[in-house]
Amino acid sequence: MTVVFDRPYQFVPPHRGKFWPAVIQRLRLVDSYLKWKEGVVSCECRDLHHLRESLDRGHGILLAPNHCRYADPLVLGWPARELRTNVYAMASWHLFNKGRFDGFAIQKMGGFSIHREASDRQALDTAIGILATAERPLVLFPEGTTNRSNDVLKPLLDGVSFIARAAARRREKKSNGQVVMHPVGIKYLCTEDIHPWADEQLSVMEQRLGWQKSPEISILQRTERLIKGIFVLREVQYLGDVGSGTLTQRRDALIANILLRIESRLELESKDDDIRNRVRVIRSVVSARFFQSDATIEPDEHIQLKQDVVAADLVQEMVSTPESYLQADQVTDTRIVETIQGMQDALLGKASCSVPLRAVIQFGEAIRVPAEKAPRDRDDPLMVQLQDRLSVMLEILSRDARAISDDRL
Repeated sequence: MTVVFDRPYQFVPPHRGKFWPAVIQRLRLVDSYLKWKEGVVSCECRDLHHLRESLDRGHGILLAPNHCRYADPLVLGWPARELRTNVYAMASWHLFNKGRFDGFAIQKMGGFSIHREASDRQALDTAIGILATAERPLVLFPEGTTNRSNDVLKPLLDGVSFIARAAARRREKKSNGQVVMHPVGIKYLCTEDIHPWADEQLSVMEQRLGWQKSPEISILQRTERLIKGIFVLREVQYLGDVGSGTLTQRRDALIANILLRIESRLELESKDDDIRNRVRVIRSVVSARFFQSDATIEPDEHIQLKQDVVAADLVQEMVSTPESYLQADQVTDTRIVETIQGMQDALLGKASCSVPLRAVIQFGEAIRVPAEKAPRDRDDPLMVQLQDRLSVMLEILSRDARAISDDRL
């Protein structure tokens, strides 16, 4: 996720009409877009009856999926089509600025913006109002940002609970109705043998690094070698030299160096051990300084602020990548694809989406959202329940991927 630097944030409200969603669904434009841009060629909905029951009962519905690909909001158009309903979705501001068609389509399908680098009262009020009136199901991604590790759930953000509980209080006062939350597990499965695709993509990156393709090593070994090679490039870029110790120790040292350097430059005194929180603070401060109206920022400062955000995003990526994702007894074809695409994002600036994928969308039973505020002295029981349900769903869905041994690759 990248801060939009070309202009200050402006709230993008959702399109509340039914004409454009109907046209987009009837012409299957989402299907074509997903195939072209994300490689998603088909979809399977599981246990959709859980959502149907909540719709029939007139509940305010919050859909809480995991978030591993940019395709996630769009694939939820498939179950909406099956149920003949429309949804709203909160989407990061930068997605509305990727292109005119993207911004137009996201809004017309029910998307509205959220400014993740600052407090966005309009977005929060819009989300709470949608749930309180049960206007349509609302999609909120509790992980906040994407990362290409489909089988692992990142820590969930408390903002989802705040929105859900506030809506539950408002709905209870006005109509005595309920707000419910449905965990939604999304898993992308490869529909074909990945070997030809993986060999081609790895060869491109190896050539970019000036490496020769070695016929003696497998796809898995080549992938692991590239991971180490790209990491060394990052060390040299930010530290000036290659670190010492295990790969984990070197990663932690690189993260600490990047964060301390940025925080020192921005005059931030971090008292938080949570790396993700420190990244969020950096992004918020950078965004505020970039668009401050009472001072003129020099061009060099503009460049430095952008570089700080890029570095913070790198930290977010490193801390979100599971260390054992390619462990020999756990590796699958989907994990290989996700890892290669993540390296392509880092090295080439764009991932290849030519490997065909099938999206499996698993709907969990409704969780009733309490109207009371979350307790302050312990973890929010609502978010704990959501975290547990989603983790179990993803673990089960991960078994549908093809297990791959090193000798097969």
